[in-house]
Amino acid sequence: MSVPFPAAGPWTRADPGTTRVLVLGANGQLARNTTPFFLRRADARLTLYLRRSGRLRNPSPSRVSIVEGDVLDRAALQAAMQGHDVVYANLVGEMPRQAEAIVDAMHTTGVARLIFIASMGIYGEVPGESYRAMLNPYRDAAAIVEASDLDWTVLRPGWFTRDEAIAYRITQKGEPFRGREVSMNSLSDLIVRLAMSPTLEVRRSLGVSRD
Repeated sequence: MSVPFPAAGPWTRADPGTTRVLVLGANGQLARNTTPFFLRRADARLTLYLRRSGRLRNPSPSRVSIVEGDVLDRAALQAAMQGHDVVYANLVGEMPRQAEAIVDAMHTTGVARLIFIASMGIYGEVPGESYRAMLNPYRDAAAIVEASDLDWTVLRPGWFTRDEAIAYRITQKGEPFRGREVSMNSLSDLIVRLAMSPTLEVRRSLGVSRD
């Protein structure tokens, strides 16, 4: 599955069609890869949220804000989330606690759309692979997201590769996961499509692997 991006056109801050996306864990390798994919869209504006803001250089100051903060700092998270349309969470560490903080902040701020990155295998859905304890944080965080009343989409990618191809297949929760790998470009393509399409794959948990 591959959908080319339209060529970027003029962007204005006051454009009512602009989609404002809060990227949590913005220094992660997938988030870094996805940021330029968002910026190909003239109608996207980003807030990059990370614990050490000095790690990132602003790629487009007129369209991107960088905010330093911890997802577990609920006051800071809520302040950063105000006025956004979409939250894209790409996190490691204390994932269940972070998922709870995100869900609570979204309820407080009235933001409904959440794209949350988990991992393949959290349901024991990978043929030939047994469930491993290292997946517990991803499984537990996904369960918190899925139990919420938000317009969530959980992504369960395979192992990341750095090839340029944008080609991927999707499996739904309850279906066997197919393959083991997926390119970061494929995931970035899908994340942007989901973020910019408020009703696409809402309340679905999607396995994502190489086509």
